[in-house]
Amino acid sequence: MSQELIDFEKLQAHANELKQQWNDPKKPFHYLVYDGFFRPEAAEQILEAYPDVTTGNWDGTTYINQKNKFALTKFGNEYPLLQQVFDEFNGEKFLKVVEGITGIPELLGDDELFGGGLHQSVTGAFLDVHVDFNYHQTTKYHRRMNAIVYMNKDWKDEYNGHLELWDMKKKKQLENVAPLFNRCVIFETNEVSFHGHPKPLAAPGGLTRKSLAVYYYTKTRPANEIAGEHNTVYVNTEGTGGLLKNLKSGLKAAVERVKK
Repeated sequence: MSQELIDFEKLQAHANELKQQWNDPKKPFHYLVYDGFFRPEAAEQILEAYPDVTTGNWDGTTYINQKNKFALTKFGNEYPLLQQVFDEFNGEKFLKVVEGITGIPELLGDDELFGGGLHQSVTGAFLDVHVDFNYHQTTKYHRRMNAIVYMNKDWKDEYNGHLELWDMKKKKQLENVAPLFNRCVIFETNEVSFHGHPKPLAAPGGLTRKSLAVYYYTKTRPANEIAGEHNTVYVNTEGTGGLLKNLKSGLKAAVERVKK
C-alpha cells in the first residue's frame, strides 16, 4: 500500500486545538483553519501531479456569480496520486478523525465528488459569497461539511483569491483566509455558512489558484437545521461594484453561449 498522504499523526496531535476552533461560541457557524494538512513531501508530490488547466478533462464555468473556475473529478490511471488523495479524503480513517473534531456523527464521503474534486481558477476568476446546495443530487443525503485544501506556493495578498467567511445576519466578514500551500479549511454546510472568494483573481499570467475540495454528507440531520432542497444561493457583499462585476460576467457568458 502507498504511504498515506494526509499527515494523520499531526492531525491527531492537534485534534483538541481544532475542536476548540470548531466549537468557538462566538461563530455563527462552525469552521477551522489548519496548516500542514498533507505530509510535507506528499504536498510537494501532489502539487507536481496537478495537471495544467489546458490539459485533461477540466470542466470550466463562466456565468453570473462564478467565473473561470475549472474542476476535475475523474483521474483514472493517469493520475494515481490524485486518486489516492480523494480516496483518503473519503476513507474511514479520515472520516473518524473529522467526526471526533466536529462532533458530526456518521459522516459519509462522496466518491462522485459532486461539486468537489480538483479545482483551479485562472486570472479574473471569482466565486461570489454563497451558501451551498444542501442535498446531494443522487443520494439526496444532507450536505453537512466542506473540506478544502489549498495548494498555492508564495501566494501574495494582492493576487486576491482569499476565502471569505461571512455572518450575513450582521453583514460582517468573519475571516479572510489566504489560500496558502497545504492549508486546510473545514466548515459546516448549513443555511448560514456563507463563504466565497468574490474579488476577481489578480494573479500574474499563468499562475492559477489551486485547491482540492471534498463535501461530506449524512443520511439525517438535526430537525432544526433541515431546509427545503435548494441549489447554491448567492449574495452580493460588494455593493455596486459586485453588481457591475456580475453584469459583465453574465454578458460574457451569454456571448459565449451564442458562439457555441
